[in-house]
Amino acid sequence: MAPPILKLDDIFLSFGGAPLLAGAALQVESGDKICLVGRNGSGKSTLLKIAAGLVDAQSGEVFRHPSATVRYLEQAPDFGGFETVQAYAEAGLGPGDDPYRVTYLLSHLGLTGEENPGNLSGGEARRAALARVLAPEPDILLLDEPTNHLDLPTIEWLEGELQKTRSALVLISHDRRFLEKVSTATVWLDRGTSRRLDRGFAFFEAWRDQVLEAEELEQHKLGKAIEREEHWLRYGVTARRKRNMRRLGELQTMRSQYRGHKGPQGTVQASASDAQESGKLVIEADKITKSYDQRPIVAPFSIRVHRGDCIGLVGPNGAGKTTLLKMLTGQLAPDSGTVKLGTNLDIATLDQKREDLNLEDTLANYLTDGRGENLLVNGEQRHVTGYMKEFLFQPEQARTPIKNLSGGERARLMLARILSRPANLLILDEPTNDLDIETLDLLQEIVTGFAGTVILVSHDRDFLDRTVTSTIAPADPETPDGRWIEYAGGYSDMLAQRKGAAEERRRAEKAERPKTQEAAAPSVSKVKLSYKQKFALENLPKEMAKAETEIARREQKMADPNLFTKDPATFNRLASEMEKLRESLTKMEEEWLELEMLREELEG
Repeated sequence: MAPPILKLDDIFLSFGGAPLLAGAALQVESGDKICLVGRNGSGKSTLLKIAAGLVDAQSGEVFRHPSATVRYLEQAPDFGGFETVQAYAEAGLGPGDDPYRVTYLLSHLGLTGEENPGNLSGGEARRAALARVLAPEPDILLLDEPTNHLDLPTIEWLEGELQKTRSALVLISHDRRFLEKVSTATVWLDRGTSRRLDRGFAFFEAWRDQVLEAEELEQHKLGKAIEREEHWLRYGVTARRKRNMRRLGELQTMRSQYRGHKGPQGTVQASASDAQESGKLVIEADKITKSYDQRPIVAPFSIRVHRGDCIGLVGPNGAGKTTLLKMLTGQLAPDSGTVKLGTNLDIATLDQKREDLNLEDTLANYLTDGRGENLLVNGEQRHVTGYMKEFLFQPEQARTPIKNLSGGERARLMLARILSRPANLLILDEPTNDLDIETLDLLQEIVTGFAGTVILVSHDRDFLDRTVTSTIAPADPETPDGRWIEYAGGYSDMLAQRKGAAEERRRAEKAERPKTQEAAAPSVSKVKLSYKQKFALENLPKEMAKAETEIARREQKMADPNLFTKDPATFNRLASEMEKLRESLTKMEEEWLELEMLREELEG
């Protein structure tokens, strides 16, 4: 086995109080694509900075291969001294690196290179920083939240770049789909220490649950052992004093281990505060339009939003998502057309820019609006520290300035405030930015269980698939022209419908060709399903049900909390089989959907 090009071992770091890192490790070999996961505040970014040499550990081993080049994606890049983005990106190149790669990357990231770095938005700054670290094709790429502020086309392009890069990767991200597609190994940072799974993120959550269940079982066994030793201490037959003292010492050690054990950080427990029920029709937009400088942002667009709908809004940056959202919620008047809002609307908004955060304010003051120690949640008076605990903030943080919080903690704080306000219409603009996986799970449950109406803007494909009932997207995602279409279902459903519509257009164009060009081209109305297509349409549901049964059988076997410890080979084999079955099931579902749409079109 080749030696590692980067190795962190037994890393310890504390900023006072409980240590942030206590025995954490990270080993990177050539070709590794590692995702670093853990709760907000678990030390992921700090460990990455130690790997990059930007932060010194208080103890532990840090090894970087002398010839290895390392590039670190900064959350807040420093553009000082650079007149253009091109100059900033080229400064990351080393001797012998190709300067044309900077131009290639900037063009794919939507930048010309002539931009003034001082005038960049958050998303543009992230793109410039990505170009700078990717251009040299270093031996090791350390990426902290690379997808933040990127639109979906750019995220999907970045996935392709990272999948084919020769650089070893260590990346932190909240985007499940991105992690599943890019990573081949997972390092879990939990309570200061790290565990490694030599499989991608798709297998992480099942493995994590197995580890926590085994840990809980070990604690239970330790508790029972302490009970037995205490019983012996009180009632056992006295043996030689030396032996008794040894057993007493062992008992004290077991008690210390039991009491000192820190369980996993709790989960966020919350729900949205209910307001009075809105009218059945929440929003009705009729042929609304908007243009800026003669450029159409919204061409005639109509929609009816009903109570209980959850609508996702997607599209590339600059397509007009925020403009359309503001028109639908009455914040911006359309150039033409009408928007009618329903009755009894109480609107709560989460802004992606976090603009209403006063960084000098304290957590308690922000949550209570400066009204003392209590706030009203669902008609019940709650003490602010008790409410904070539900969002994983400690009571001593009540007087902490917001500026001391990490990006994920700030996002969680804003979520806590939004959910304490009575609302029946939630407007969520990029709500998943900076949230850890567990808080994303909570947000998903809140959105899907919300009795009112939700409109959300997001680039998180997995979150969209899990929550929305319909998706609004540009008719032409490559070159948005103001036309928007509402698709039933989530992001994956939208892609499937677009694919079906494109194939339908191709069939129609083929049918309309002159007979001199294609004499055998039949009209659409005369086309029938082939025998092969009919057979597939009838048998695919059976095959899908069979695949689902096989997946369930393997999930049941993997639910054994001792399986990974006793037989890791069987656990890994079952996980691999389950991955292949899920891929096969997805392909069958897509094929069946296309055939069903074709059948309906031909019969209709």
